[in-house]
Amino acid sequence: MISGTYQPIGDYGVIGNLHTVALVSKFGSIDFLCFTRFDSPSIFASMLDADKGGFFDVRPQLEDVDTKQLYLPDTTVLLTRFLSEEGVAELTDFMPVKTEEKNCVLVRSVAVTRGNVPMRMRCLPRFDYARAEHTTEGNQYEITLTRADKPETSFRLMSDVPMTIRDGDVYAEFTLAEKEKAHFILESSSEAVKMEVEKAVAYYTGDAFTATVNFWKNWIAQSTYNGRWREMVNRSALTLKLLTSHQFGSMVAAPTFGLPSVIGGGRNWDYRFTWIRDAAFTMYAFIRLGFMNEATAFMGWIGHELDTIDEHKGTLQLMYTIDGKEEMPEIELDHLSGYKDSKPVRIGNGAASQFQLDIFGELMDSIYLYDKFHGSVTYDFWQKMERQIEFVRENWQRPDHGIWEVRDEECEFLQSRLMCWVALDRAIRVAHHRSFPSPLDAWRETRDEIFNSIYFDFWSEEKQAFVQHKGSKTLDASALLMPLVRFINPKEPRWVSTLAAIERELVSDSLVYRYRLDSGASDGLDGEEGTFTMCSFWYIECLSRGGQIEKARLLFDKMLGYSNHLGLFAEQLGRRGQQLSNFPQAFTHLGLISAAYDLNRRLDNFEQ
Repeated sequence: MISGTYQPIGDYGVIGNLHTVALVSKFGSIDFLCFTRFDSPSIFASMLDADKGGFFDVRPQLEDVDTKQLYLPDTTVLLTRFLSEEGVAELTDFMPVKTEEKNCVLVRSVAVTRGNVPMRMRCLPRFDYARAEHTTEGNQYEITLTRADKPETSFRLMSDVPMTIRDGDVYAEFTLAEKEKAHFILESSSEAVKMEVEKAVAYYTGDAFTATVNFWKNWIAQSTYNGRWREMVNRSALTLKLLTSHQFGSMVAAPTFGLPSVIGGGRNWDYRFTWIRDAAFTMYAFIRLGFMNEATAFMGWIGHELDTIDEHKGTLQLMYTIDGKEEMPEIELDHLSGYKDSKPVRIGNGAASQFQLDIFGELMDSIYLYDKFHGSVTYDFWQKMERQIEFVRENWQRPDHGIWEVRDEECEFLQSRLMCWVALDRAIRVAHHRSFPSPLDAWRETRDEIFNSIYFDFWSEEKQAFVQHKGSKTLDASALLMPLVRFINPKEPRWVSTLAAIERELVSDSLVYRYRLDSGASDGLDGEEGTFTMCSFWYIECLSRGGQIEKARLLFDKMLGYSNHLGLFAEQLGRRGQQLSNFPQAFTHLGLISAAYDLNRRLDNFEQ
């Protein structure tokens, strides 16, 4: 990071260890890292304030440098190459996959492949979201960085080239000849017995590097997907895995906070939490690809949450911290300027207190698929889940804040009611499959009542389409889920008409708005956001299921071209096609996987 400047959100790669994620720019700067968990305070956050946020960069001191970034195939090990007439250097970044007995570690190794290249390293930590002072002490090869007000929060920075301390920050300037290397290792120093620096450097750049490469290659090799676009599907799966907690089995919606969906605006949220909706959809993607261990771990996490529900509350809330806590107060970090002056920067998320009915449908659909393909839903688990289904049966008519978490009034949203139908429909299927003694007659009666409510109450004769909420004339891309969850046949006239209306008002080529604020929609916030990439993949899957195979394939190929240089997507795309909002976004990548899976299957039949 160059002081005072911001790189495009899409100009980053991500590395991680199943506990946290770091964002690495094309120029070799780590500009975002919460250490040692996804929801830990940041130690580097120059993406959110280029002057105050802190960063950790390693780069050559050369003129006229081109950069190229790539992953080692089928891994999350990231290479950043610096190419110039004077020399070529390659930076390798990774985080060893952490088990309970090992430290949280970030490894940065730079090697020169041609010429003599002068290099510079700068490590400017800013603890607690740049709110806390820190102390720095040590020798030229081992330096300890400690949060001043919490001495138990400390890290050690190790290297095999001399480092110096200036004003509490760490620097190194050195020159590497052809085939020479230098290493920098940031380690959480409070968890395990410390190795000597020389041994630690040798271990993390040797055995730990090999083990990390093998871990990711072995993991992705378990995928049962062998169809078209395999490389992009695999990259999306690896990204979803990076966002999954090894310790808890939960997953974050994105590893970042505060990145804007409107540049210069206030739509800046913290996504480092587990949304029931996002996680359930991700489990669907994992199940489709054959990753049952991840699905099982998530079911264990859900089971724990069902065990700990307060008797007076009675139901799941829409989101939790990764370790299952309910409280995540929303706080504005006024001292940070925000990405390109996009303020306020928020941590925590006030949406946690919202009432959202749709989460039960997404969760129940994943449980249904888990039971279908894994066959491991126990009666003990089912009894807990049954109480959630009863809540849906009794409350499906209530207005809520909906899938988009609108911050003004509650409404009777189509998507919420649709997912109530899914919750009951899938619960009936599971109970029947397992012969569980559930109140099936009552569930069927309510399921059919919801169906009729959606079919008649949410249909607009004027629009000739299903609308966002009862009584409105607003279209919403979440209606694209109707055929995807098998509520309606994709060739039924009412759906064909709805899809045509969505295409007229929300779709531009392959790009899809979730709703249009300039067409009567309201979400209680200012600013017109970009197109919602997940909705593009929903749209493509709707085309595929509706028999428009060639159109779906063309648009899918075109959407892949909007990914960044590493195949990663944020939540939204701006007017210039730039990545916007938190990055990378789980919802987008699971939408890509689902669309690819369905389209590939139909293309196999179409081409026979």
